[in-house]
Parts: sequence; structure tokens; C-alpha cells
Amino acid sequence: MERDAIKEITQILDEFGDSNTKILKTEFPGIIKIETILDLLGLMKKFRNKIETEPWEFRYCSRIIPMQVTCQTDLASIKQNVIELIPCINSDETYKISIERRDSDLIRDEIISNIAGLLSNNVSLENPDWEIIIEILGDVTGISVMPNNSILSISKIKRLD
Repeated sequence: MERDAIKEITQILDEFGDSNTKILKTEFPGIIKIETILDLLGLMKKFRNKIETEPWEFRYCSRIIPMQVTCQTDLASIKQNVIELIPCINSDETYKISIERRDSDLIRDEIISNIAGLLSNNVSLENPDWEIIIEILGDVTGISVMPNNSILSISKIKRLD
């Protein structure tokens, strides 16, 4: 149903102000990559608001995961990109690391220990201020450092209403 999801998200992003969105299928079933000119934090807020106020507009998309950068899937590249993104986390704020791996031999615990070693902040798995999101799709990895709850599970948000 990727084609239907692409049409759905294209229409929504056009409504939000990006009529030239670039959307690509990936080699992984059910996963599409979206490139937009819109501000990522603002866009995620708009998506959340639309899901809460017009849930019927989302029939084919099940999750929206923001990615600030992509890099090669190797520990050094992932670590370097996280280093560039983590300055937004203040020393008194908490964080958690979320990792999803598809078609990769990288070891989850090794990634976590390398990323956690970059920060002296406290970890909070239940209610962190920030989430370090790492999405591994074969030889490409997407990375974000976003406020907590930036990954949008559309069905969960719909159930909360």
C-alpha cells in the first residue's frame, strides 16, 4: 500500500506548504522516504495536530519517524552525526536512545554504548526530554535528536482521542 501512502502524504504535505515533496520507496516493504523543505519540528507538530483533529485523513500511513540526517551504516558515521546533533540537549535534560535495525549486522548494544558515552546526561526511558532516533535501513542510517514523542504512531494518537 506504499502507493496509497505516498498519495496520502503528498496531499498532506502540499496542504502544509510543500508542493515539491520528494517521496521514494525503499527496498523495505512498507517504508517510504520523504524529503521536504519544511522545518522538521514544525512539520511534526502539524502532523500531530492533523492526526488529532482530522484522523480520517490518515488511512495508509501508520508511523511518521523524523530524520534530520542520513549517513552510511557504520558505527563511526553514526557516532559522528550524533555528535553534530546533540548540542541541543542541555546538561540538565534527560534522553533515551531509540534504535530500529533492518538488514544490518551492527550490534544494538554497541551502538547504544557508543552514543551514551557521548553524553553525561541522565537517561530516562519512560519520560525523557529528548530522543536520539537511529533508523538503520541496510547501508543507510537515518538519525535525529528530537523532543520526546516525536515519532508519531498514528493508530496510538487516534486511540487517545
